[in-house]
Amino acid sequence: MNSNVQKKDNKANIIGIEGYIAILAIIAITAHLIFRFLIPELQAFSQYPLYITLGIGGSILVFDLLRKLVSFEFGSDLLAGMSIVTSIILGEYLAGSLVVLMLSGGETLENYAIRTASRMLQVLAKRAPTTAHRKKDDLIEDISVDKITVGDSILIFPHEICPVDGEVIIGNGVMDESYLTGEPFLIEKAPGTGVLSGSINGNTSLTIKATKLAQDSRYAKIMQVMSESQQKRPHMRRLADQLGAWYTPIAVIIAILAWMFSGEAVRFLAVLVIATPCPLLIAIPVAIIGSISFCARRGILIKNPIVLEQFDQCKTMLFDKTGTLTYGKPTLTEQTVYNRNDPLEILKLVASMERYSKHPLASAILEKAEEDKIKLVDAKHISEPQGAGLKGTVDGHEVYITSRKHLDKFGLEKDAVLLPQGMGLECVILVDNQLAAHYRFRDSPRADSISFVQHLQPKHGISKVMIISGDREEEVRYLANSVGIKEVYASKSPEEKVDIVVKETKIHKTAYLGDGINDAPALMAATVGIAFGQNSDITAEAAGAVIMDSTLEKVDEFLHISKRMRTIALQSAVGGMTLSIIGMIIAAFGFLPPVAGAITQEVIDVVAIMNSLRTIWKPKIMSDMPKSQKL
Repeated sequence: MNSNVQKKDNKANIIGIEGYIAILAIIAITAHLIFRFLIPELQAFSQYPLYITLGIGGSILVFDLLRKLVSFEFGSDLLAGMSIVTSIILGEYLAGSLVVLMLSGGETLENYAIRTASRMLQVLAKRAPTTAHRKKDDLIEDISVDKITVGDSILIFPHEICPVDGEVIIGNGVMDESYLTGEPFLIEKAPGTGVLSGSINGNTSLTIKATKLAQDSRYAKIMQVMSESQQKRPHMRRLADQLGAWYTPIAVIIAILAWMFSGEAVRFLAVLVIATPCPLLIAIPVAIIGSISFCARRGILIKNPIVLEQFDQCKTMLFDKTGTLTYGKPTLTEQTVYNRNDPLEILKLVASMERYSKHPLASAILEKAEEDKIKLVDAKHISEPQGAGLKGTVDGHEVYITSRKHLDKFGLEKDAVLLPQGMGLECVILVDNQLAAHYRFRDSPRADSISFVQHLQPKHGISKVMIISGDREEEVRYLANSVGIKEVYASKSPEEKVDIVVKETKIHKTAYLGDGINDAPALMAATVGIAFGQNSDITAEAAGAVIMDSTLEKVDEFLHISKRMRTIALQSAVGGMTLSIIGMIIAAFGFLPPVAGAITQEVIDVVAIMNSLRTIWKPKIMSDMPKSQKL
């Protein structure tokens, strides 16, 4: 643990040094310009601030770049380091200070984006409880969470965060599990119902029996998966580094050849001056910053700038189901009863039990009961085995809410033929071990789901579209068939979602869209993680971008902005480098001295930057989705 903390501290120090160098460069350049042009009597001292910047900041950056040279890492920043040294030799101290500012400022912004994942884990750790109230006989003692053992009775006060997974043994109340499930529901709790660590207790105290240790509970598991996802995230080479990898050797080779064949060292310097990679160091960041600003105006928050470079390059798009492709609010649309049961009586029994369920369908049943003005009764012996349904005793009847595939467990497999055919959101109700009713629900796809999914391949080259959901397979496949997605993974935990995303990312670049905290690890593991809506702060921290307005049309706009940004950035960078290479060749033959080369490079930089500024303007086409299709 201590070593990990030390590593984090060292990383923070490195980030701080680069930031301080950028601040120093800004102050020095400002002082130089003031002394030189506004205070004539101090003009003789105008170079001193630049000396300080180059002596302190320049030497630190150049030393770091020398290590890359030893490792044969040829990027645009390496050429910038050579430019710093060359500018000192030529006496171009202002130019050298500007390069110091560009290099340190760019690295500071990059490191800020990298810190996002670590900050998210810190937020999770901060909200995790450290103490618990253990009940033993009539005594209550506060103990460290890591001292809880399986079987301990833990008292949870109102509004406290549950420290471990467990089962309610005393009390009735509600818990907010949205941090864990992504579903914005308050789940009622009664003796026999399960509770999850990380959920927030309501207004009444509950006593639970711990069923897992704190480190094995759900909240700790999600934190662990997030940490592992951060390590599994693939390293993406920035666009500037990709271009700089071949531009830097070309510039160095031309400079060396010019020196060798002419015998004049000044030609080597002249080539390097004009080779300063400002189109890479400035034009590309300008295009990215302009696109970030434009995204903000369109309701798209960019958390990590690299997503702008990568999103349009993704070939696989993965969706969570609830709240992303759907509105996340199922409704009870069809009730079929059997064995002469009264529909309202069955609804009373079912709704009385569903008060204690965490499943999204529970809210639809409760809303229907409220609509029909049904008075609910007490339920006892509630239990909800994972994937098996909900069972309990209501008004003297044994009620089981399950799915058709579990009928054989009750010896009722012959009754399966009585159930309505077709897939979708459904549940089967058994009362006293007899088939009592079948309920069908609809979690309607968003109005633009079909249009968005179907236009991804022809318009954006997305070759594979998938749904990865924690919901039941019948529900997920029903939605997939509705919107035209063939590849489906249902009933998946956050850990399993990460494994699928990592596997797909090894084949092609991936984009993952999700809205709940259970999607956060997968968002981190994908090439591009997009948080849909504002349901969870943790999800927003894990994602590279947040779609503030929950419409898929905004995702399509983001695709277009990404493609446009990359196109303009490449125009600026490649165009600027092409002009620079032409200038380098002219300088190599002795027709462009260092001073003239510096002026020429400045002209090239201005042209490249002006072109990059086009990302701020609204393009003619923001979305090419066809009009929404109704189901």
